[in-house]
Amino acid sequence: MYKLVAIDIDGTLLNDYKEVTQEVKGALQAAKEKGVKVVLCTGRPIGGVHGFIEELNLQDQYVITFNGALVQYTKTSEVVSEITLTYQDLKKLYDLSLELQSPMHFFDSTTIYTPNKEINKYTIYESYANQVPLRYRTIEEIPENMLIPKVMFIDEPERLSKIMANIPESIKENYTMVKSAPFFLEILHPSVSKGNAVKLLAERLSIKREEVICIGDGENDLSMVEYAGCGVAMGNAVPSIKEAAQFQTLSNNEHGVAYAIEKLILNKSL
Repeated sequence: MYKLVAIDIDGTLLNDYKEVTQEVKGALQAAKEKGVKVVLCTGRPIGGVHGFIEELNLQDQYVITFNGALVQYTKTSEVVSEITLTYQDLKKLYDLSLELQSPMHFFDSTTIYTPNKEINKYTIYESYANQVPLRYRTIEEIPENMLIPKVMFIDEPERLSKIMANIPESIKENYTMVKSAPFFLEILHPSVSKGNAVKLLAERLSIKREEVICIGDGENDLSMVEYAGCGVAMGNAVPSIKEAAQFQTLSNNEHGVAYAIEKLILNKSL
């Protein structure tokens, strides 16, 4: 019997209109009623998840944000795990962004910051999509004790691919780097991943690996799909997710999360 289901948000929980369908809401409620822990697991900041926690009545569950850098209990906001970058990491990555001519932005727990005076449209999109405030700050203005969950390099997809190809191996070896969208490269502490966060939470809750389902669609979901007792690929998932998964569901526009829960947890014949 499965006891925990970790679900990515964008491209998985949400359809292309950024909505949670009634079919998905119903399946999540039914899973909760069976005692299954429903965990949203996303690259979004915590501020970009509060609305879904309310909408889905997940105030007594756990949430994983910043691609695994922060794990919290939703009822009290108790921090289960927080793994962040340092100011020295930020300076190093900022220098790299200048060298590679890549726009960048970064977060603390509540705010998105950019050191780029010409603010990139994808930084504005990130702020708007997650409903978090955006601030322009030079690196020198950032407090040296700031906790930084993640830094992001951002650009048009074709150019971002070239930027990624030119990142030195010495940098890649010291950070977790995941492409969460064609225009977003996320850079995190080397021990941070969605898979590690789900593993940590499952162990805290005394839930075995084989009792965990993880559902995702993007490259940043690969670690949790590989960790899960049952990794689930959305119908719209990238090839690496489909190759790693044990089960393929329908797309995010076809209530794929609901289909997976109904088949794997509720044991419905569809």
